[in-house]
Amino acid sequence: MNSRVIVLLSGGMDSVCALYEARTHHEVAACLSFDYGAKHHARELPLARHHAELLGVPHTTVPLAFIGQHFTSALLQNGAPIPTGHYEEASMKQTVVPFRNGIMLAIAAGFAESQGASGLVIAAHAGDHAIYPDCREPFMEAMAAAIRLGSYGSIEVHRPFIAMTKAQIAQRGHALGVDFKNTWSCYVGAELHCGECGTCVERREAFLLAEITDPTAYAHCGPLPPKPA
Repeated sequence: MNSRVIVLLSGGMDSVCALYEARTHHEVAACLSFDYGAKHHARELPLARHHAELLGVPHTTVPLAFIGQHFTSALLQNGAPIPTGHYEEASMKQTVVPFRNGIMLAIAAGFAESQGASGLVIAAHAGDHAIYPDCREPFMEAMAAAIRLGSYGSIEVHRPFIAMTKAQIAQRGHALGVDFKNTWSCYVGAELHCGECGTCVERREAFLLAEITDPTAYAHCGPLPPKPA
């Protein structure tokens, strides 16, 4: 094992795959989830705990109520309706939670140092870059440098999927035995994945491109919208 790490685990397919990937290279000391008032947390966070318990890894959920109370985003309970369409459409910027990854990584760094861990694992990937500025590698590099400087150089930020597409993550997760049925993507947070919001479109497209059977039940499963020019 290279090091003891903390995995940032939302319960989405990317972070669950990152957990299973991390186990192949590191000792996973704990999984860390964040409850910041998103519309889909009631569906997503229990699946984070499910996978942590399945693998025998301690799981902690950190409440971040201030985000839901004071930040603006369609993703939050008090936000606008979740837009539908392709995940690279400009409209999906409505779902950005300002500086979310920066806040979560900062908290995770303190948690890791307190737990005697030497690394963080976050599932940011290439497909995030078009919409989410705090998923891009320049941001991740800067944040990783800040965390190293703020932790006596003891905490590294691992982003195993930063150069991978979601389809490639699906393929890797499939090879690792991830049960994708027990992951959640839809931002709407209803009983079923809606099939039409940007995260559902991204999920559907990933399984299609990966040539893997999609086990997800969708409320709507019409043609996928075209990628914007």
